[in-house]
Amino acid sequence: MAEILSLQEAVARLVRPGQTVAMEGFTHLIPFAAAHEVIRQGITDLTLVRMTPDVIYDQLIGMGAARKLVFSWGGNPGVGSLHRFRDAVENGWPRPLELDEHSHAGMANRYVAGASRLPFAVLRGYRGSDLPTRSATISTVRCPFTGEELAAVAAVNPDVTVIHAQRADRAGNVQLWGLVGIQKEAALAADRVLVTVEEIVDTLDPRPGAVVLPAWAVHAVAVAPGGSHPSYTAGYSVRDNDFYQAWDPISRDRETFLAWMRTHVLEAA
Repeated sequence: MAEILSLQEAVARLVRPGQTVAMEGFTHLIPFAAAHEVIRQGITDLTLVRMTPDVIYDQLIGMGAARKLVFSWGGNPGVGSLHRFRDAVENGWPRPLELDEHSHAGMANRYVAGASRLPFAVLRGYRGSDLPTRSATISTVRCPFTGEELAAVAAVNPDVTVIHAQRADRAGNVQLWGLVGIQKEAALAADRVLVTVEEIVDTLDPRPGAVVLPAWAVHAVAVAPGGSHPSYTAGYSVRDNDFYQAWDPISRDRETFLAWMRTHVLEAA
């Protein structure tokens, strides 16, 4: 059952060096506050999983937290490249980064298989791509009914999934709405789940299209108002487009990046 903890305590309890960690969120509800706490606590050697690694993973990679990245697209949305990601791949700075790249459909199916506690998922995909030659988690199976050869992707079961949501009640049930993305499946696929929320409320009143993660599926809830910034939280905040544009020159230079992280993350707790 979920415990309501401070963000510092929740990260210290749930996230450990060397683990596989998924931090999901699509366009909004991206758990930046939790990622910053991981960086402050110096947790490293992580295998980071995310369908669309953007600035949140650029920061983690640039601070040396990541050993491996499992993903299906990477970039600063609407702006361009992730320069800390690129530097790690091309130059091994601040450390070499191992990659396991998939299609969006492949990653989504990996989460679904993990949430279903199945060893793999089957889909039509990857044909004409060289990704299967570059990943040990992509293979083929033959349908026992039609004989058709299909792509198979290994389930992903993170040690910890971290998401941001609008709110939770005092029992630890979590409610999120808007562009939900793959958060539900990523949470159900994980061994442990940490959710940062905008607020704790007495009652989760119904919202159109909302998803409720029951308390039995969540291990820790931490209140972190604005915890998705510079992304947004539907109903609570708007996307900080200026930040994404500003991140490009900040992240291009190693020393400028490190100075920004010291000021805005390491010394900002």
